Amino acid sequence: MPEKKEMERFLCPSCSADMEFDPESGEMKCRYCGHKQAVAVAAPAEAGVQPHSFAEMVNLTGTSHLQPVSDQALEVHCTGCGAVVAFHPPEVAGACSFCGAAIVTEPKAADPLIAPDGVLPVKVPKALAQKEVQQWLASRWFAPNALKKLAHQEGIGGVYLPFWSYDSDTDTSYRGERGEHYYETEWYTDSDGKQQSRQVQHTRWYPASGRIARHFDDVLIPATRSVSETRLNKLQPWDLNALCTYEPAYLAGFKAQRYQVELPAGFETAKQVMERTIQGDVRADIGGDEQRILSTETDYSNVMFRHLLLPVWIGAYKFQNKVYQVMVNARTGEVQGERPYSTGKIILLVLFIIALILVIAVLNQK
Repeated sequence: MPEKKEMERFLCPSCSADMEFDPESGEMKCRYCGHKQAVAVAAPAEAGVQPHSFAEMVNLTGTSHLQPVSDQALEVHCTGCGAVVAFHPPEVAGACSFCGAAIVTEPKAADPLIAPDGVLPVKVPKALAQKEVQQWLASRWFAPNALKKLAHQEGIGGVYLPFWSYDSDTDTSYRGERGEHYYETEWYTDSDGKQQSRQVQHTRWYPASGRIARHFDDVLIPATRSVSETRLNKLQPWDLNALCTYEPAYLAGFKAQRYQVELPAGFETAKQVMERTIQGDVRADIGGDEQRILSTETDYSNVMFRHLLLPVWIGAYKFQNKVYQVMVNARTGEVQGERPYSTGKIILLVLFIIALILVIAVLNQK
């Protein structure tokens, strides 16, 4: 695991103001004088973001292996949705990125956790992400105008979301049946009373069993419950080949959510993801024209994991007492989100269609 090191405020060497990570340059940038400097990294880039033994981690007791995201990070708990986010001063808590509620709890020193191993630095600047969100909302015909105005006024915030990445070797034994098609000639009488023939497909089933093995690499599981997993999956792909060894400097000017899914629970979800691929492998191994899988039993070995922080720009908007989220992949600009439907706009469209139909009918009568 990364060693815990002393943190300093990311102060500008030119004017002593606070610096933050700049997505456009990939460097630290002073928000006042514009001075830039490279992010100081502890591990060489060629070393990559190394995984850790899953078994060793889950068997550890106590808290000596845990540490906060940094020594100076502050942490707040949203009483509205339960999300916990960390940030570095002078960044402030403000509104919750996930539900839009005002953060009323006082910030405290960040609690220890399984430290992040890697971070995918923000690449899409906020202005561009905001533009993508506005275009996305504008393309939704039935979105209420009030929501579009709200999105423009309140904007979005940058958040690093927690993910678990799992590697595993699998060995699966299975029992099933292989179906092979054969055809028989069937005679029938058509509507004209004539005798006709056709080929009818049948299936013979044979018992099948065997073992298959596969290595899984980087099975990515969201460790957040504050956003829709379906929408997160649609934000993919994540260019994990651009991962950097975790450094708190990447969080300067952004927030980072604490994981809500613990490491063992994440692996159970990863097993479900792997099972879908394993099922396909079993069907291919059974062969034939059709397959029936009666049972499978999978052993997992050499399980490794990484705790990763992946970036999104996210906004939460309340409309008619319901919260809607819009997210932007802060690496690619892909937008996913929810939006309400304007009942008034839908009624107007229906009335317009009815009126158009009536006009056409009148013209046709003439």
